[in-house]
Amino acid sequence: MRCIKHLWKVFFAMIIIQSCTTEKVMDTHWPLGVKYEIFVQSFADGNGDGKGDLKGLSEKLDYVQELGVNGIWLMPTMPSPSYHKYDVTDYKGVHPDYGTLDDFRTMVAEAHRRNIKIVIDLVLNHTSKQHPWFLSACEGKSSPYREYYVWANKDSIADQISKKAVTLDSDNITQWHAVNGDTLAEHYYGFFSSHMPDLNFDNPKVRNEFVEIAHFWLKEIGVDGFRFDAARHIYPDDRAADSHAFWQWYRKELERIKPDVYLIGEVFSVDRDEVAPYTRGLPSLFNFEMGKRITNAIMEGKDTIGIMTNFQEQLSFFHSVAPDFLDSPILTNHDQNRIGSELGGNLDKAKLAASILLTLPGAPYLYYGEELGMLGVKPDEFIREPFPWGDGKYTTTWMTPRYNTTESVPSVQQQLKDEHSILTHYKGLIAYRNSSVVLTKGNTSPITGLPSEVVGLKRTFENDTLIVFHNISDVEVTLNLKSDLKDFNSVSFSTHSSSVLHDGSLTLAAYSTVVLDK
Repeated sequence: MRCIKHLWKVFFAMIIIQSCTTEKVMDTHWPLGVKYEIFVQSFADGNGDGKGDLKGLSEKLDYVQELGVNGIWLMPTMPSPSYHKYDVTDYKGVHPDYGTLDDFRTMVAEAHRRNIKIVIDLVLNHTSKQHPWFLSACEGKSSPYREYYVWANKDSIADQISKKAVTLDSDNITQWHAVNGDTLAEHYYGFFSSHMPDLNFDNPKVRNEFVEIAHFWLKEIGVDGFRFDAARHIYPDDRAADSHAFWQWYRKELERIKPDVYLIGEVFSVDRDEVAPYTRGLPSLFNFEMGKRITNAIMEGKDTIGIMTNFQEQLSFFHSVAPDFLDSPILTNHDQNRIGSELGGNLDKAKLAASILLTLPGAPYLYYGEELGMLGVKPDEFIREPFPWGDGKYTTTWMTPRYNTTESVPSVQQQLKDEHSILTHYKGLIAYRNSSVVLTKGNTSPITGLPSEVVGLKRTFENDTLIVFHNISDVEVTLNLKSDLKDFNSVSFSTHSSSVLHDGSLTLAAYSTVVLDK
């Protein structure tokens, strides 16, 4: 007898799952399990200066643990002149606003004590123009760091100074830049901006720098792995094959340092043919394509393209290239409008998006505040607003929020007391996923022949199978289960009390999810 039967409220599902013994023992073996992305500056202020820091993060790790995630990805924490810190000036330091290396070590130790892994952003594509390497390189061709960057005579690049097109990950159209406004001198290459000069990975010294930097963070600080920013831009777009080869080389180098090192890359594209070659060097990638499909389907209220069929085709394609590939689905991240705003601030739709994400295979990622229904629309500062703790102490004040005010988004403290809150919804879903070997480790296949208002998938691990149905519409839908599904006669999990299974007929409430078991 399974201990999770006919659970009509996520809140009670969470409590029961966490307290009972089940024959489906929790198995979130790394690198599986739900991950959580944090922008430290907005997360938790531990010293009262208005900015998030490592001390505050350390003191709020219990919240992360109770959410049910087993890994944290930190956006850049290294010294930088920019608030976002994606232009690094010291690859072996911590930004003073965030604390010290000792604070970082303490945070890692506290996370590990709670069985939470730490993954840090490592920005290889470029440095800050204020990095000592670049400052030296600008002094002239005799600098030992001159060849750390990419230079070209102005006349040789006259027709290439502008990219003439934007990409999903950059609005910049100028790729060659003059030093200090001297347009007659050699120009340097910077894909993202003049403030971020690209490094020259044809130079073995640059490659060796980043092997040594990785060694420092893995061995001396104790992090568990890296998220690689702008992974497709190690070389210019016309040298994509060189970027693919670089990541295969770098992966081997890092595995020599730490055999179980965790690596995940940002290849910001929805073109699977463009993404697939990176899977040989980057064992996990964010699934931007699936996030877009989930959002579009919920907004339309109909699955007109077969999102699970497309997902399975994508996953099979990637596995044909790299059999050990681990998919990392997301809804949105720090470079995209928040999922809450993409769904018009509708909490029912936001909960449903979470339900779909957290029943997918792989290692799903949450963006901090997603579990609170946080809102945000570009420019970037407004998709990275302060996390509302509601405890009068830890909420950061470095910026005035435009979208996440006390009136628009209830705080953590408020939502913890509300069994119908989106936070309770997330905690229940994650607890259920963590309790299920099938959802954590299982394969997936689409269920076809359903009404367009319903997304269905089958999750299977060894001899055990779960059937998942999501009603993505605003109306109730009734399914008469086909003969091959009639054996699934038990509700293992449900997000709505009006969803009922009776005699082979399943009624799905609007924006609801039901998981069936035998």
